[in-house]
Amino acid sequence: MHAASNAPWPPLQDACLMAAALSAQALQALLARHGVANPALAQELGSLVGERVAHLEAKARDNAQRLRMTEQVFQSTQESIMMTDTAGAIIAVNAAFEQVTGYSEQEVLGQNPRILKSGRHDAAFYQDIFDSLRQAGQWRGEIWNRRKNGQVYPERIVIDAVRGDDGKPEAYVSVSSDVSALRAAHHQVDFLSHHDSLTLLPNRQVLAQRVRDAVTAARTGERQIALLLFNLDRLQRINDSLGHETGDAMLQEMARRAGVVAGPNDTLAHMGGDEFVLLLTDCLDSDAIANTAGRLIEAISRPVQVGGHDLILTASIGISVYPRDGGTPSELLKAADVALSHMKDTGRNGFRFFKGEMNAHALRWMSLETHLRRAIERGELSLHYQPQVAIADGRICSMEALLRWRSPELGQVAPGDFIALAEDTGLILPIGNWVIRQACLQNKAWQDAGMAPLRVAVNVSAHQFMVGNLPEVVADALAESGLEARYLEVELTESVMMHDSEATAAQLARLTDMGVSISLDDFGTGYSSLGYLSRFMLDKLKIDQTFVRNITTEPRSAAIAQATIALAHGLSLVVIAEGVETEAQYQFLKAIGCDEVQGYLFSRPVPPDQMENLICGKSSLAHLA
Repeated sequence: MHAASNAPWPPLQDACLMAAALSAQALQALLARHGVANPALAQELGSLVGERVAHLEAKARDNAQRLRMTEQVFQSTQESIMMTDTAGAIIAVNAAFEQVTGYSEQEVLGQNPRILKSGRHDAAFYQDIFDSLRQAGQWRGEIWNRRKNGQVYPERIVIDAVRGDDGKPEAYVSVSSDVSALRAAHHQVDFLSHHDSLTLLPNRQVLAQRVRDAVTAARTGERQIALLLFNLDRLQRINDSLGHETGDAMLQEMARRAGVVAGPNDTLAHMGGDEFVLLLTDCLDSDAIANTAGRLIEAISRPVQVGGHDLILTASIGISVYPRDGGTPSELLKAADVALSHMKDTGRNGFRFFKGEMNAHALRWMSLETHLRRAIERGELSLHYQPQVAIADGRICSMEALLRWRSPELGQVAPGDFIALAEDTGLILPIGNWVIRQACLQNKAWQDAGMAPLRVAVNVSAHQFMVGNLPEVVADALAESGLEARYLEVELTESVMMHDSEATAAQLARLTDMGVSISLDDFGTGYSSLGYLSRFMLDKLKIDQTFVRNITTEPRSAAIAQATIALAHGLSLVVIAEGVETEAQYQFLKAIGCDEVQGYLFSRPVPPDQMENLICGKSSLAHLA
């Protein structure tokens, strides 16, 4: 193309320019030599030649300008342009061609375009191009070419034949665009639509397709398919205490470790949050599945150093097996989820296989939730009261309000079933507020009826404390009922203390300022810390029934109870033991200085009318009777 711009003008144009230099006298002399002596004719011819030459000069200048503009467009366009003659030799390329291919114009002039051949297309592909050019004079499509540095890249290309006046091809021009960046962007978008951006693992959509493919393949063989649905236990604590960047780093490391456990034909997917699924496609039996689950737990539980911290996570795993537990991705995931829930209910850092009765339990759980949401408005909830007895004189000194639920459809529902459900669903908030209000109203009603004033204790969940408005709820209940604050006791568990110590301390301080008593329930069963006792304002400590149950048979339980009492008295706290069922337990607690007791030895939790009889003395405690 560069050479084409410097081509000489046609001979006719040169002759015209030469003629332009002739004067009228010169024309007259020229005509005279040819036997024509006519000055007027010479003058007229000179004028005509002058006009013709001026026209040709203007046309030549216009052609030159157009040629310069064409050259500028040719060189400045972003598309790669290559021209060849009919024999296939390259006669011109533009700057974009040089930039895309890495070849300079001088390197390719006279060469055949096959120097760009990638090796990804067969002879039939190129023959199709030649046939299209011969028949239609054009070919368009995508082709893989190779740069000078050896890199293969995709191009979108159009090749056209340049025809002469006779209609025959005189040259060929190809205009192409490098689409490698576009392909990479499309690939990235496609990848992110099917993978988790943090762990780069397949997502739920990809997992479902892999499960379907595995089920199809397994129908013709004897191998089993297993889904291992697992959570990282207590990852939220790391997010809360060390930040989400640390939590994300832990997720990435756990994904890497689980990927090592997965086999070459298995799929590890990230479902979101702390939840993963490992699809096993080549399982001989349940023992092999259990072995993989054990290796997964072991891999995850190894310490991790992140940001200068040595951190440990554990995993809880629910397992479903095809075809026993389902035949579709949704059925297998549902079964694994049920198994995982059972694993969490009975402890963490382990695995459970799905069983039919687990599914029945899950359906019952869903039914319970539906009925529980209507329980308050339908008046199905009630409070029972269990006396708390002073060891010093054997009299009732206070009582604990305990929630009960009798459903017309389900009958009497055990607290262990529906309270856990209320915690999981968030229903514990309206239910907990109702308990506080109802306990205050009932206690005030007894006092107004002339009965001896007693303190009533109510349990408060960690969810209620996390909301942060417990002091307001208590204040409203006291104001509505007219009960003095000293006759209300709030019982909390150690899990309340662990969430946000500053916010917890602030709420406890407000309750204490109001005159409400604070007791710590189930001491010693969780992550007990002496720091709780020194940091928070408490009035009472409750020894959990798990220690009381074995207090006369296990020296360790007896030692823990004795140490707890000594510690509490050193901090001026009242100590109460729950779950006292035998005379031997009572006498032992009395001997080691326990202040108060409650349990079946004295009374089961009873409805308000029976509690009223106990307060009035119309009926006696079982132990005294």
